[in-house]
Amino acid sequence: MEQIIFFLVAFLAVASAVYFVFARNPLYSVLSLIVTFFSIAAMYILLNAQFLGIVQVIVYAGAIMVLFLYVLMMLNLNKNDESKKQNLSKFIGVFAAGILLIGLLGAFKGLKGNSFAGNVDSSVGLTKNLGRLLFNEYVLPFELASILILAGIVGAVLIGKKDL
Repeated sequence: MEQIIFFLVAFLAVASAVYFVFARNPLYSVLSLIVTFFSIAAMYILLNAQFLGIVQVIVYAGAIMVLFLYVLMMLNLNKNDESKKQNLSKFIGVFAAGILLIGLLGAFKGLKGNSFAGNVDSSVGLTKNLGRLLFNEYVLPFELASILILAGIVGAVLIGKKDL
């Protein structure tokens, strides 16, 4: 059952990524990219890497997509402003896609039918183990990084405030 859900989420990720590339409207393109990021986060969670899934949602689907949508609103793109693609750029795109297809076919040619990963330790991607590692072995670099982030936040607030 878990494998079926994984393949459905993977199909959703690939389909929304393809729609992102081929969408004419930039807003629909960005929204499909958000769906792609959430699908990838779901795949991380299904692969027992909860920390990576949460970071994917916070960093990419949250911060980066808000930035993209903000830039999109500020650009105020109209349908009339779309420039016509020239034949050379279309040719280069088709050529690059052909090279990628040849490379993928060459990579998949050497695979055997049942080439799955062997037994994997199920505790590898757990957030609990990452927390233990950060607070036991890497406590000094972790605290230094937190002080650096705190200094950046204070600096951003000071720059943002006009009357101090």
